[in-house]
Amino acid sequence: MSTSTLNGSCPECETDVTTPPMAKGETISCPECMLTLRVEDVQDGRLALQMVAVKLRDWGQ
Repeated sequence: MSTSTLNGSCPECETDVTTPPMAKGETISCPECMLTLRVEDVQDGRLALQMVAVKLRDWGQ
């Protein structure tokens, strides 16, 4: 069975996230808290999402 959308939830704010088909390792942004999320697994139309640590650049100020 093929689905046209996948569902998951943001691990930070628990917002439901619906996306077109994605593969493990791809990233998306949470529409609510704007956190960058990586797809860790896709199983039965459900996404397992993990927060991506964003390193800010030190401009020496």
